[in-house]
Amino acid sequence: MSAQQIIEAADRLSDATLTGAPCDPVRDLIGLDLKAAYEVQFLNTRRAVEAGRRLVGRKIGLTSRAVQQQLGVDQPDFGVLFADMEYGDGEEVPFARLLQPKAEAEVAFVLKSDLAAPDVTPTEVCRAIDYVAPAIEIVGSRVKNWDIRISDTIADNASSGVYVVGGPIRRLDDMDLAGVGMVLDRNAVAASFGGGAACLGNPLTAVLWLARTCARLGTPLTAGDVVLSGALGPMVPVAPGDVLEARIAGLGSVKVSIGTLSTSEKQA
Repeated sequence: MSAQQIIEAADRLSDATLTGAPCDPVRDLIGLDLKAAYEVQFLNTRRAVEAGRRLVGRKIGLTSRAVQQQLGVDQPDFGVLFADMEYGDGEEVPFARLLQPKAEAEVAFVLKSDLAAPDVTPTEVCRAIDYVAPAIEIVGSRVKNWDIRISDTIADNASSGVYVVGGPIRRLDDMDLAGVGMVLDRNAVAASFGGGAACLGNPLTAVLWLARTCARLGTPLTAGDVVLSGALGPMVPVAPGDVLEARIAGLGSVKVSIGTLSTSEKQA
């Protein structure tokens, strides 16, 4: 894969972000090459950091076995979280901030220590976790009509959007994250059901995979990082004016509203 193809793919996705107009898939430039896809993602991440955005964590995608089979992969993927992607529990997210949005309920982890070893153990991961909390991630795609394959979503920062962390915060002690049940309401109507087992069998398994992968790549997880561990159930389409609430049994709840379109946006 040539450096020029990586740059062209990164430019295509960043232009879509700036204009709010979804672009063609980038697999015509990078094929289904996962290494090239991450190079595209890393290039746009460097550009964002140089422009002043601040990294605060990572998000994990493709934790559903069904979605992995659909895209022809046998592992999750990941993207980065920036500070300006987080909204407060109950806060309103401007619809203009989103691009082809869909919502999913997740378990969020916040770390209290670094995870720098490529062979980090499950026990070490548990010790490094400060607390867990319910979260809603509103994913988005810069690619037209979500016409994605594995390389498209990796290059597109794992189809990231914005996220909200709820409460109360809880320690891992005595928690069975694999066994939790989840309901995601859209406008007070249940729209998605799931549970911890839908996320690689256990959200902790997803965090372990991420910690090892990031350490191997030389960009390890560090104290204070937020980790969104992946969807607990099917995604839910998001429209202007929607109110979303996720309830995770034994963990808590989180709520977010979506802004309505302005007159100029409706006319556009």
